[in-house]
Amino acid sequence: MALISQSTLAKPLIYCADASPEGFDPGLWDSSSTSNITRQLFQGLLSFKRGGTGLQPKLAEQWTVSPDAKTFTFKLRRDVRFHHTTYFKPTRLMNADDVLFTFQRFIDPQQPFNVAFPATFIYPQNLGLTQMLAGVDKLDNYTVRFRLKAPNVTFLDYFAMSFAGIQSAEYAAQLLGRGLAANINNYPIGTGSYRFKSYRKDDVLRLDANPDYWGGKQKTEMLIMSIAREPNVRVQKLLAGECHITAPIRDVDIAAVEGKPKIQLQHIQALNISYLAFNLAKPPTDNRDVREALDIAIDRNALFKALFPRGDAMQAVSAFPPAIPGYNHQLKNEYDPKRAKELLAKAGYKNGLAVDLWALPVARPTNPNGQMMAQMIQQDWAKIGVTAHIKTYEWGEYLKRASKGEHSVYMSGWSGETGDADDFLSPNLTCAANPGGYKFCNAEFDHLVDEARATTDQKKRIALYEQAQVIFKRERPWITMAHSTVYIPMLRDVKGFMMAPNGSLDFENVYRD
Repeated sequence: MALISQSTLAKPLIYCADASPEGFDPGLWDSSSTSNITRQLFQGLLSFKRGGTGLQPKLAEQWTVSPDAKTFTFKLRRDVRFHHTTYFKPTRLMNADDVLFTFQRFIDPQQPFNVAFPATFIYPQNLGLTQMLAGVDKLDNYTVRFRLKAPNVTFLDYFAMSFAGIQSAEYAAQLLGRGLAANINNYPIGTGSYRFKSYRKDDVLRLDANPDYWGGKQKTEMLIMSIAREPNVRVQKLLAGECHITAPIRDVDIAAVEGKPKIQLQHIQALNISYLAFNLAKPPTDNRDVREALDIAIDRNALFKALFPRGDAMQAVSAFPPAIPGYNHQLKNEYDPKRAKELLAKAGYKNGLAVDLWALPVARPTNPNGQMMAQMIQQDWAKIGVTAHIKTYEWGEYLKRASKGEHSVYMSGWSGETGDADDFLSPNLTCAANPGGYKFCNAEFDHLVDEARATTDQKKRIALYEQAQVIFKRERPWITMAHSTVYIPMLRDVKGFMMAPNGSLDFENVYRD
């Protein structure tokens, strides 16, 4: 019997992740750490072209959009199989029933699965999907139509976003029948190039190549997500060969990997932003003058020298990067502690005030060190009589508490997927994105965003977005911080990986040579 040489065996690919997934149901979560994992398991009707923002077919082979941008019809790909695992064995191919099940969960609280497993679908909710859709129709087993109440020229992009990964209606029915509906978030079944094998929280996630994948056999048979929250630990693991590719690294870590013979370093100017979000539902941050005072008291120049020593980051002025059409170049940041004190006095806080400042517990390209950022801001605010109590929590707890509005000011960020201004504004700053009442909700702003979404006239859209940003800057729901270049290091034997402008990861057809 001939022995198989080790060189003929597919090498595993180990990715050092920056945080544990919150769960495995893509519709439930909107953090990049989670979506970078669910993207390997689930697929949408469309996807973004690798390395860009253009759309391409995925689970839909063809699509048509009505001239009034109100009707979207998809022809589904045939011969697509859902994952075959120890906990689910599909008996049929993917069809229109799966698409209907996936989207009805987002829009119908009385859908039987939602009754059994009540859930908040963050991204669909923030987009206002329920209010947007007039109906979803199964025209035949492989044709689905989406009808909108009003035109939306950005609607097609939604089908390539991570939240829109198609679920198996057959799997859901089995879970429902067994009284285990919540398992849809713990034991995922998708159509992606990898399938779930095992997970140890805060430690390691193991995925196997999907042998039934419609897109072809993967050269990597095992994809391992090793969870390492400390940025320097991820770099050390990479240098030691304990992982082969890592989550984006900080500016201060680039020197440790740059120029190393066994390391390749990819980078891209990403469509991202970091910001400090105010709680607009409780004092003192419900006062616009207080928000402006806290904003203009921050010395961004000093902060950037400490956090971004390479100079690759750009100070954020508006709600999205200047590379996106519709950016208002007339807006500026200020640093004016004297005027900040005057604004506090005007707001009734002549003798100062105290706020909680939540420090980001994970490193992000736009915020590589949440504690350092918090400490520097704390010092700046102290100069105008504001006492900042710095708090932080484990990542999952941080997100949970922020979603309940427990904060005064918390650090957050966003990566756009489409290269369109709406992708920053609608899910973050419209009234639909404010179910808790503590985020931004402004009727004039909403009207402008809605009107921009409904028009196909690009010049008009740009003008509307420029006007919306004037309101954003006037009301200051955020302290805008940074747009950054994103760096991802990997071993030189990693082939096929391509960075995306939205910072997402796609390991399909990525392998070690």
